[in-house]
Amino acid sequence: MRLLFIADGRSPTALNWIEYFVGNGDEVHLVSLYPSSPNLDLASFHIIPITFSKVVASVAKTNHQQMNGREEDIRYTQRKPSLSILTPKIRTTFRHWFVPRSLREASAKLRELIDTINPDIVHAMRIPYEGMVGSLADPKTPLIISVWGNDFTLHAPSTKRMRALTEQAMKKADALHTDCYKDLRLARLWGYTGKQTMVVPGSGGVRGDVFYPSESRTSVVTKKPVVINPRGLRAYIHNDVFFGAIALVMKEYPQAKVLCPAMKGSPQVQRWLERFGLEGEIDLLPKVSRAQMATLFQSASIVVSPSTHDGTPNSLLEAMACGCFPIAGDIESLREWIVPGVNGLLIDPNDSGDLAKAIIVAIENQNLRESAFQINKQLVREKADYQKVMSKVKQFYKALIKYPEQ
Repeated sequence: MRLLFIADGRSPTALNWIEYFVGNGDEVHLVSLYPSSPNLDLASFHIIPITFSKVVASVAKTNHQQMNGREEDIRYTQRKPSLSILTPKIRTTFRHWFVPRSLREASAKLRELIDTINPDIVHAMRIPYEGMVGSLADPKTPLIISVWGNDFTLHAPSTKRMRALTEQAMKKADALHTDCYKDLRLARLWGYTGKQTMVVPGSGGVRGDVFYPSESRTSVVTKKPVVINPRGLRAYIHNDVFFGAIALVMKEYPQAKVLCPAMKGSPQVQRWLERFGLEGEIDLLPKVSRAQMATLFQSASIVVSPSTHDGTPNSLLEAMACGCFPIAGDIESLREWIVPGVNGLLIDPNDSGDLAKAIIVAIENQNLRESAFQINKQLVREKADYQKVMSKVKQFYKALIKYPEQ
């Protein structure tokens, strides 16, 4: 197959998906709206910048003391220090207002590439802004659009222009990929009328050779509980609630260890630590590689995701595969994976007390954690195994373009 992906070349989620087809021997072309250098054997790679793409792009210089190998350097690079004074919500708001102004020009350049490459499929991975640019380019070949966790609930309703562009993307899409059934339902409300749909994890699933339980894993965690929040700084993650909850947990379990990847050096995080009296109590880490994240998950007993907008978080599935007990925001998409009190807990993501209570329940209830571990191990194996998921995706592509079976 000749495949053209419109995807963020910095995104581990997108690259994990695309890598499968590169390894499968397909002719893979990638267009990124953000400066990047993906370490993949691509047939061609193009950057079509949009407004702010250079500002939000990761700087080329990486922390080689923290990462190993070129691929990991590309996947997890640091943001420009000057942007740290802006909160994720402010950065997101700026993009909603100004990025749409540059999409027409970007779509014209994309259309030229599509005409030159003549792909069997164009797959835009995410609605803002890849799906928007893809729909404006109006390719003659089938257009698949992936919906990522907060495309409909956070981005689409943010401005009049964002609403219009989201609706156009849904009307132009020939096929749809979502990572939860909630977004499939919402897609219909935003104008998608097609019959070709696929619901699988956004990154293509969990790689079992990377994310798996440690051999030294123990179900006894009350002596020194290890809690990890892998979500980093995002507009829809309530980290203020998280740190407020940790302050309450540490009154009961002062020996608890808390791991926070991708939060080191953030002035906003430092303010939260000062506010809740947690200075020196939290392990703030830089962005880490996939292998390093797996090691962190294997060392932890509880994973926390205090989100108000989400599809199926890839990091949550990876943590569950490593044996972490999941605690997440009580939102529709996560109820597709977690049954409260059975294989995890769902909480009010705006309530530190509710989250603290859930963490303490998880720490003190060994039987619940062990039962959840067994359920989640099977759940991930059945619904999120990378090879199984991507094999389904390949068949979905072939059916869409009526590609003959080799």
